[in-house]
Amino acid sequence: MSAGIKFSGALRELRVHLCQTSPASKGVREFIEKHYVELKSSNPKFPILIRECSGVEPKLWARFEQGKEKAISLKDLSASDVLCKIKSVAN
Repeated sequence: MSAGIKFSGALRELRVHLCQTSPASKGVREFIEKHYVELKSSNPKFPILIRECSGVEPKLWARFEQGKEKAISLKDLSASDVLCKIKSVAN
């Protein structure tokens, strides 16, 4: 599955929160290893923030126009499932 997603429209920022060691964040860590570089290369000026914190629940935060935000749980998802969640937010 390719991470060549182009962000446009109302989406303004993505933040990914994860724990460096928890099993619940394993898929998010794998997503970063496998897909982050291609995703960032496809959107070089788009803010994609990776935030690590011990013990935090893995989540994807999407900020849209007018400051509206949406949080999506990434707990226990695989790397490809995380990519699917990002694609759904991008559309």
